[in-house]
Order: sequence, then C-alpha cells, then structure tokens
Amino acid sequence: MPTLFQSLLFTRSPLARALLLSVGLAAIGGCGEGETVNAALPVQTVAVHTVSAAPQALSSTLPGRATAHLSAEIRPQVGGIIQQRLFNEGDTVKAGQALYQIDPQPYQAALAQAQATVSSARATLKAAELKARRDAQLVKLDAISAESNESAQSSLLQARASLQSAEAAQRTARINLDYTRINAPIAGRTATSSVTPGALVTAEQSTALTTVQQLDPIYVDFTQPSSTLLRLKRELAEGKLAPAGQQDATRISLELEDGSTYAHAGTLTFNGVSVDESTGSVTLRAVVPNPDGLLMPGMYLKATLQEGVQPDAILVPQQGVSRDERGAATALVVVDGKVEQRELTLARAVGNRWWVSQGLNAGDQLIVQGLQKVRVGQQVQVQASTLTAHNDSH
Repeated sequence: MPTLFQSLLFTRSPLARALLLSVGLAAIGGCGEGETVNAALPVQTVAVHTVSAAPQALSSTLPGRATAHLSAEIRPQVGGIIQQRLFNEGDTVKAGQALYQIDPQPYQAALAQAQATVSSARATLKAAELKARRDAQLVKLDAISAESNESAQSSLLQARASLQSAEAAQRTARINLDYTRINAPIAGRTATSSVTPGALVTAEQSTALTTVQQLDPIYVDFTQPSSTLLRLKRELAEGKLAPAGQQDATRISLELEDGSTYAHAGTLTFNGVSVDESTGSVTLRAVVPNPDGLLMPGMYLKATLQEGVQPDAILVPQQGVSRDERGAATALVVVDGKVEQRELTLARAVGNRWWVSQGLNAGDQLIVQGLQKVRVGQQVQVQASTLTAHNDSH
C-alpha cells in the first residue's frame, strides 16, 4: 500500500505538489545551519595595508596670543602744557628719541633761581671760611674768646651745608627741565597719542600719553592643560615616549588666524611653574622673530610644539577604520586568509592617518578597500593597496 508521501509525489494535484515542495525545502534548510552560509559566499579580493611600526614625533597644537617683547607706557614726570608732539603715530622710534615737548619756561626759571641760590651759598661759604680761619689764629693769641671762635667754626659748617643744599636744588631743577622733553625709554613702534599740543598734563598721571612696543622679536604666550603635562611626564618616565631632541623640544611653528603657516619658527623660552586655578592650565612662552611686523600684540595664534617621540608608533590609513553602533573604532584584518574584526584605541589623527595605540600589531594585514563586500569569517584573497602607498607618502 503506498505511503502518504508516495501518494503526494505521484498525484497530479497542484496543491499537493506545493505542499510537498515546502516540506522538502524546510528539511534542507534545517540541515547544516550556519555551516553552509559562509561556504556559499564567494571568495572576494580585498586591498590590504600591511601594518608597520616606526618612530613618530608627538606634537601638540595649542592656542596662544602674541604679546610685545618690551612695552613702555609713556607718562610725564613733570606737569605742564604740551607744546609739541615730535613723532607720527605708528612710527618706529629709537631709544632716547624725543616724543613730546612740555613748555619749559617755568622750569628754566626755576633752574635760574637755583643757580642764583648756589652762587649766594658759595659767597657765604667763602666769607665763613675766612672768618673761621682768622678766629682760629686769634684764639691762640687770646685776642678773642673761645666762644667767639666756636661760633665762627659753626657758621662755617652751616655755610657748607647750605651750599650742598643749594647744589642739590639746582640738580633737581635741571632734571625737571630735562623732563619737559619726554623721550622714548626703549626702541619700538609707537601707538596712538592720547593728547595733542595744548593739553595740560600732570606728573605721573594715570593716563599714558602713548605706548612704545618692541615687536621684533615678539612673545607668544600659550597654554597647555596640566593633565596633558602630567601624562607626558608619566609616559617619558615609563619609556613609552623618548624625549625630543634639544632643538626640536624648544622649536615651535605657528599658524595664523587665517589658517596659513607663519614663515618663521619660534623658540620656547619659558615653561610655566604654576597652574592657573581657574583654567587648570600651564602657561608657556616662546620668542618669535617678527622682521616684517606681521605679528601684532593680541593676535590669536596656534602654536605647534614637539613633546616627544614614540619609537614604535602604528599609523594606518583612515580608510581602514570605521565605527560600530556604539561609536567604537573597529577595523577588519585578514588572518590566515579569513576576515577578522578588531576593536581599536585611537590616540589621535596624524594627517590622513590614525595613530593606533591598541588593537593592531606590526605585520597585521588591514583591509582598506573592499570593506563593504566582506563579512567576518569570510575567506578572502588579498592584494596590496595603491591607495595605501599614496597615503603613506604624506
């Protein structure tokens, strides 16, 4: 007697044949589940980059501001009326060059009076010297009393003191007269003037008449987080980083506000000794040549400085690194002809490459082309990537 399967097999009913076909497919699908999937995938060809380790300089780009190398606020040391301004705003002046002239007449009169006082004191001193000398002889002959001689000697000492006081007043009057001509204490470029001829100024007033700034060379002050400084010191102590060369460690390059590179390199001269409590950063200072006057005080700049050298850094093309749904960096590598996924730790971007601190080793074959065509565990055929060679040349 035929079985139910044989009856359905030889029946001419379309419904029965459809039922038989679905049963057969279900049976086939249940056999070897998971093993036939990868076997059914074709062998794909992918381009790989062979990972290598090489020394890599570690640098940081930090924000900074330009400040004048020397800066002097010009204030009057005597009061009076400004007669002349002896410079053009924005001029470059020399040290000692006259900037303003205050009306000197009152000070000329004061000097003349002081000179007359000195002349009178000298005459008084000469008379006192003659009397003291004469009385000293007379007291030996008992021609005058000892009291009279002592009075003459005392008058001589007073006359000498009066002359010294008069000479000091004369020097003060001459200094005040010299101060009516206000000179630049340093060489540099002048700022705008806050006064015009005819203005009344006072000695040591709070408002500066102008400012002279020395801009070649110029300072650039920038800040570095204290946490970064601690990390660098720790990595240097542990041997993860080698110290940069003496010249490289003090050399900085600058980027201007428009993104262009400044033509002259600077030299690091000061490394902060305290941490700013409000920002948690350390201030660094560099001296930068400024022969063309392109840099001005207050200008925003970016400074790049070398921090150390990692002897076995791994840099790979960015095309070979992707992100998973959690945002973690991942990469596909070829191991024994099959695709394997690695989770990476990225230190930073260097040009168009990623600096990988964990997840890859020298000699690994990183897939950089054909990532969309392969799956983890799939058998692949590898070839060198021309794109990788191009990227490495940068």
